[in-house]
Amino acid sequence: MVPVLAILRHEEGVRLNPDPLVALYSELGERGAERVLFRAIDDLGARLADMLRHADEGQDQPLIRAARLLGKVAEQVGMATLARVAADVARTTEAGDPTAQAATLARLLRIGERSEMAVWDLRGLTL
Repeated sequence: MVPVLAILRHEEGVRLNPDPLVALYSELGERGAERVLFRAIDDLGARLADMLRHADEGQDQPLIRAARLLGKVAEQVGMATLARVAADVARTTEAGDPTAQAATLARLLRIGERSEMAVWDLRGLTL
């Protein structure tokens, strides 16, 4: 008998709420809104890096704080799925479930990358 290897592909879509982006562009104009988006994307990347470091070092409270901050920034720029998954990371960490924490962190990384691409794609449309 030949062993069979299963390959799992994680192709989960992301959900964006365009309302915060529309508000940014309306209030700040194109240049101002893009500056805010660039800062938010940088901040999200920094929070993700912090979260991974805290998880590797077993620092639960800093990980929970970073997840909550990431969720707030994600909500401000319309990244609804990313905000929800960040809350999931905080909940699994609070529950003391390292397996669920690792799974939700991995999901957060995937969703984070897709959310960033989706925001830039949406940005190219007329807001």
